[in-house]
Amino acid sequence: MTIGRVTLFAVFVSLLGLAGCATDAGRSQASTTGADLTTESDEPEDRKRARIRTELAGGYFEQGQTAVALDEIKQAVAADPNYAPAYNLRGLTYMRLGEADLARESFRRALSLAPRDADVAHNLAWLLCQQRQYAEANTLFNQVVMNPSYPGRAKSLMAQGVCLARAGDVAQAEGVLTRSFEIDPANPVTSYSLAQLLFKRGELSTAQFYLRRLNSGSMANTETLWLGIKVEMKLGNQLAARQLGDQLKRGFPQAKELQAYERGAFDE
Repeated sequence: MTIGRVTLFAVFVSLLGLAGCATDAGRSQASTTGADLTTESDEPEDRKRARIRTELAGGYFEQGQTAVALDEIKQAVAADPNYAPAYNLRGLTYMRLGEADLARESFRRALSLAPRDADVAHNLAWLLCQQRQYAEANTLFNQVVMNPSYPGRAKSLMAQGVCLARAGDVAQAEGVLTRSFEIDPANPVTSYSLAQLLFKRGELSTAQFYLRRLNSGSMANTETLWLGIKVEMKLGNQLAARQLGDQLKRGFPQAKELQAYERGAFDE
């Protein structure tokens, strides 16, 4: 498969995924603009209504009740048309519904209201990457990851690296993914993406390092195991390859990767 295949992100969506999408969706705009935090004593009534509606929408979004979440967001925007978190969550909701243009419009509106909000910039950058607007996505990702205080830097670096790989910039992708790994070595998408790049370049021992860590944990899946098998075979480690094959058979007996393994199709 190529980096960014949908099945990989379906497995690891919460790790690659989008920032600021749930419990923090209704946080005060002041926390991202450098102003003092708004408290109940000085929060305007329309802002309070928008915040509460957005928090409710975030809960529905987390539960998969997308239509209900969208209704709550509409009421939040009606209460306060300048509340950036509502537009950010609206963008995430439209993305889930497959409405990319509406999602992009929502993220841009949120970013215009809160230009220093790294969560929103991350979300817009990832959406642009999905739409193959790689240059603009990369510019936004750079803005996000240059903020040393942003707690989601590892996730944004990972998403940026995957996006660069999709765009064909393999060298820069590897560097960015390596930076992400240094910050968060437990992220499986980062490890897999790095291993895949290295495998294609023939750097098998380094690819093996990332895959062995990944396949020994609970986040191993059909793709990580199959790539691990191919790496071990090319290195001549047939015992290790058989052990991964047994792991694939036990955990994923219907997988197409298992069928390829049983055919010995290691070069496909």
